[in-house]
Amino acid sequence: MAIQLVTFKMEHEALEEIDKTAKAAGYYSRTEFIRAALRDKVEEAKYREALKEFAPLKGIFKKRRQTTDEEMHRIREKVAEEMFGHIK
Repeated sequence: MAIQLVTFKMEHEALEEIDKTAKAAGYYSRTEFIRAALRDKVEEAKYREALKEFAPLKGIFKKRRQTTDEEMHRIREKVAEEMFGHIK
């Protein structure tokens, strides 16, 4: 996969905060931290979209009481894993 250069501007204070947070979290560089943050945000957006698709089914399960909360949790985890791979 080819890496492309992306350039954007940020306020100095925001960059200082990113640098502090990245260092505290054990990231090697600001770039590594920003890449990870962006990947996490994309995964979160995909997960939210998937939940919206399955939201109508949640009401059906509750009405019929066929599925326990524990089973629903396992189903959501399985769906997320199948759609996005292993999420840490």
